[in-house]
Amino acid sequence: MSSKDTPKYWFPAKRYGWGWGLPSAWQGWVVLLIYFVVVLGGIPFVHATSGTVVYVIYVFVLTAALIAICWLTGEAPRWRWGGDDA
Repeated sequence: MSSKDTPKYWFPAKRYGWGWGLPSAWQGWVVLLIYFVVVLGGIPFVHATSGTVVYVIYVFVLTAALIAICWLTGEAPRWRWGGDDA
C-alpha cells in the first residue's frame, strides 16, 4: 500500500498503552487548542456563576466530545506494546 492510500489520521495511536498521542495533523491541533480554550474559558463563566459541580459536568461533556472526535478521526484504539506492529 502506498503512502497515498494510507489515511491521514488527526490523532495517531500512542506507541505504548491505549489511546491517542499528540495530533499529527493541523486539524487535530485546532481541535485540541479549542478544547483547552473552552475548558479554561469556562472557569470564569461556568465555574464562577454555577459552582464546582456544574463545572465538572461541563468539563466531562467537553472531554467526551474530544474523545469522540479522537475516535472518529484517529487510529483505532487498542492496547499497544511499543513495537512496530500495525
